[in-house]
Amino acid sequence: MEGKTMQTKLKVHEGIYDGSGLKFAIIVPRFNSTVTERLLEGAIDCLTRHNVREEDISIIRVPGSMEVIFALNYLVNFQSNSFDAIIVLGAVIQGETYHFNIVANEIGKAVAHFNSISKIPITFGVLTTETVEQALNRAGIKSGNKGFEAAMAALEMANLKRMLGS
Repeated sequence: MEGKTMQTKLKVHEGIYDGSGLKFAIIVPRFNSTVTERLLEGAIDCLTRHNVREEDISIIRVPGSMEVIFALNYLVNFQSNSFDAIIVLGAVIQGETYHFNIVANEIGKAVAHFNSISKIPITFGVLTTETVEQALNRAGIKSGNKGFEAAMAALEMANLKRMLGS
């Protein structure tokens, strides 16, 4: 059947990119703000372009990436009915110490953990780069904006959740 489309009766569920009536939380650290502010701008741009009203976007600012975990825990456990999806942003940039590895690993594990237990989808827009230049490139200068991409994933997942009836 190579080259031919197979007709099937499979039921396919796939989210759409319309944010009408949806509410989003964006958790963003102030640390590495040159990068994280660009990620935040990208996420907000994406959501508003896809019919999310500004008043339906809540921005939770925290000091750094490790504090994102507290905010995420709070939203998942005490505010899960307030949002249709959570977008986690951040920039963890390699320095001269092992600290980078700890922070990058812990935020990744935390987002995966809370995504597995949450009633709402959580998307990951945290950059883990070797240099500030790499981070800025991924925050909109050269390689697209990972904040925008995380917001697109949040739109799709929030709509998929609606379609699945939960």
